[in-house]
Amino acid sequence: MKKKLILGLVMVMALFSLAACGGGGDVVKTDSGDVTKDELYDAMKDKYGSEFVQQLTFEKVLSDKYKVSDEDVDKKFNEYKSQYGDQFSAVLAQSGLTEKSFKSQLKYNMLVQKATEANTDTSDKVLKDYYKTWQPDITVSHILVADENKAKEVEQKLKDGAKFADLAKEYSTDTATKENGGKLEPFGPGKMDPAFEKAAYALKNKGDISAPIKTQYGYHIIQMDEPATKTTFEKDKKAVKESYLQSQLTTENMQKTLEKVYKDAKVEVKDEDLKDAFKDFDGSKSDSDSSK
Repeated sequence: MKKKLILGLVMVMALFSLAACGGGGDVVKTDSGDVTKDELYDAMKDKYGSEFVQQLTFEKVLSDKYKVSDEDVDKKFNEYKSQYGDQFSAVLAQSGLTEKSFKSQLKYNMLVQKATEANTDTSDKVLKDYYKTWQPDITVSHILVADENKAKEVEQKLKDGAKFADLAKEYSTDTATKENGGKLEPFGPGKMDPAFEKAAYALKNKGDISAPIKTQYGYHIIQMDEPATKTTFEKDKKAVKESYLQSQLTTENMQKTLEKVYKDAKVEVKDEDLKDAFKDFDGSKSDSDSSK
C-alpha cells in the first residue's frame, strides 16, 4: 500500500571489486579470446564508475559521522519485505537487485537521510508553523479485493453483522495483512494512495467503516481502528518533529545535503577518468547550465 520508493542503483559492487583487485588475470576464457580483470574493470568504470565512486565516497564520509547499524538496516529491509509480501522477490529481481545489494543500498539511503535530518531546521518556530496543518498518524484495517462486485458483497456482509477481521482473512488479497484482520501499520498524510488516504482520514470514530474505495490496487473497504487525536503542540511535539523531518526528506533537500557533505569533506578525485564524477555536487554543473 505504501508508495514504492526508487530502489536505487543496481549494485554490482562485488564484480567491480573483483576487477579492481590487482592487474592481469582472466575473468572469462573463450576460444576467441579472453576477458581480463583489467578489461572488466575498465568497462565497468566507464559505464558505472561515476555512480559507484559517488556512493562509495559519500558512504565512507557519512559513516564517519552517522551510525546506521546492521539491525537498523534489517528492520527497514523487513518493512519492505512485509510491505510487498509474496511479490518482494519479484520486485528485487525486476530492479536487478539481490537481498544483499538491496541492504547495501538501504544503508546508503539511511545515511543520506540521517545527514539530511541533521541539516534540517527543527526549531519551535518552524515546528509550530508546521503544526497548523499537521495531522496525526491513524491506524486502520482494510479489505482489498479485485473488483467492485466483490467489494459490494463484502460490504453487505459487514452490514449483516459479519466481523471485519473475519472477512479480511476470507476475502482480502493483501497477503501481508489479511491474517492480521487487515490491520495496517500507522501512517500519516502522504504515505498512502491519495484516494485511500482521503477515505481513511474521513473516518472520524473508532469502528467506522468506509464504502468501497477504488485505488490503483483494486477496491478497499476501510475500518478505523485508531483515529487521529490532535491535542496541543507541546504534547504532540515529538510526533510533529518526526513527521516534519519525514516531509523534508525530498530529493532536493538530500541533494543539497550531499553538496554540503562534498564541500566539507574536501574530496579530491585522483583518477582522471573519474574527474567529473562529482559535478552534480561541486557546483560545476549549475555553473555550466547557467552559462548556456
